[in-house]
Amino acid sequence: MTQPTTIRRVPGPRPRLPEPLQTALTLAATGVPVLPLRARKAPFGNCHRCAQNTCGGRPNMKSAGPCRCPGVCHAWAAATTDPAVLTSSPWKAAWRRAVTVAYHPGGAGLTVVDLDDAAAVDWARETLPATRIVPTTRGQHWIYRGVMSSRNAVRPGVDIKSTMAYARYLGPGTGTMTALPDAVRALAVKEPPTVRPAPQSVAVPAGVGGGECPHRTPAYLERGIAMAVQRITDADTAVHATVYRAFLAVLSTHGRCSCLTDTHVTRLFTAAQAKGESVRHCADAWTNARTALGL
Repeated sequence: MTQPTTIRRVPGPRPRLPEPLQTALTLAATGVPVLPLRARKAPFGNCHRCAQNTCGGRPNMKSAGPCRCPGVCHAWAAATTDPAVLTSSPWKAAWRRAVTVAYHPGGAGLTVVDLDDAAAVDWARETLPATRIVPTTRGQHWIYRGVMSSRNAVRPGVDIKSTMAYARYLGPGTGTMTALPDAVRALAVKEPPTVRPAPQSVAVPAGVGGGECPHRTPAYLERGIAMAVQRITDADTAVHATVYRAFLAVLSTHGRCSCLTDTHVTRLFTAAQAKGESVRHCADAWTNARTALGL
């Protein structure tokens, strides 16, 4: 009697993971918390347990900490490095619809300066220390080591993404990543309440520091002053806050050496007064900027 032929099933190749998920797992293995993004750079919506804000968080925005939901909820708070979570059933469904990968910079100990256009890129090249650069659709991401508060629109075309924010992953970039500079931190500093000194003649010292100037050429300072003046001149709203941030940026870069002179300060004050600021307001903003930087 002829024995029946046994047909053995030959295992085929294992199904390939969706490309965004492959990228996400690679990043997660290096300690970068990741999450999927839908079309138009949008995070996925909340799970049914979090619908209508019933969980107490702010849907798709800021919540108190990492999301504990089974699905991909609360944008940056959903970012994780756990491969078991990333490949779980609810997440797999999201990855199949994802068009790109995002990450939580603050969770990876990083800060992203998001430069949205060519003008913002030119500003960064003139103002900020070199670091790792990743090209974007219209501009660049400058990535620094260090964490700070996130803040949008710190100047035209510039956002800061670090804690409680997400950024698209657009590749490893080029250049050596450097430490987060004071010039970036200063962009997100809110002006403290104005200190009103007693009526008296106003005299503002220009030379704040006495250290050796680390800048390679005098042109570096000149460009910084010119950019601060232009920033003040271009302000259409929030003039006082703009003046303060411009002073803060100048002092964060040049305030610890002896390169600033009365002539430089006069140029800044003149630009501010042309926008309606009084001499006293200028002096207050300068003093508050020095105090914020510990000068």
